[in-house]
Amino acid sequence: MDKPNTYMPALFLGHGSPMAAFEDNKFTRYWANVGRALPTPRAIVCISAHWYTQGTYVTASGQPQTIHDFHGFPEQLYQFTYPAIGDPQLAERIIELLQPLHVIADPQRGLDHGSWSVLKHLFPKAQIPVLQLSIDRTKPPVWHYELGRQLRVLRDEGVLLVGSGNVVHNLRQVRFEEQAVAFPWAIAFNRTVRTAIEQRDHNTVIDYVKQGEAAALSVPTPDHYLPLLYVLGASDVTDAIHIDVDDVVLSSISMMSVQFG
Repeated sequence: MDKPNTYMPALFLGHGSPMAAFEDNKFTRYWANVGRALPTPRAIVCISAHWYTQGTYVTASGQPQTIHDFHGFPEQLYQFTYPAIGDPQLAERIIELLQPLHVIADPQRGLDHGSWSVLKHLFPKAQIPVLQLSIDRTKPPVWHYELGRQLRVLRDEGVLLVGSGNVVHNLRQVRFEEQAVAFPWAIAFNRTVRTAIEQRDHNTVIDYVKQGEAAALSVPTPDHYLPLLYVLGASDVTDAIHIDVDDVVLSSISMMSVQFG
């Protein structure tokens, strides 16, 4: 069956440091190129690693604030704003789609750096309405994947789904030396997840803990990994899969990005 002309891709973006908002490198250039190539979405729903909650929330503000949820960065980062509007009606649509799950509309929550640091490159004019959906830290991985499946229909309605996190994210093991190489466990886990995505082997991506020590070191906490599962769940078997950037930086952070469709 042909897709409607409003059909949007789904993206998972390895977001790195909030300083990415101002950086010019192969990752930020990739995000910018994706933004230029995309059809114009009517709205964006972002699942960011940095809204990690008990329960499920969706932003419901018409004018979401730019949240500076970090410490110790240059002043220019704290002055930055991403002035996208919100979409309270789309928030209600998400609440409807996810029934019987109780989703709480939050009129106070703004956009954290997991969203705006990548959206600044995707849509620098901030002309597209943006919502965030939180990640319920009390639920298992498959639950987040199934939520993504429920959100898939939004792609038919012109909504761009963006998961923002990292396949490998171990800040305790980061090395800042100029010639630092990736840890073998980071390379192995990243490769396993990439291969599973390309082979449409969703169970391996969902049950990542079965990768043993490599998974435990690569995903010491699931907050940065789980956004991938929403996007994977929202993918369709007919989607082309594009993985055009995929490096492990600082020895223990994967910048892999994936586009479905």
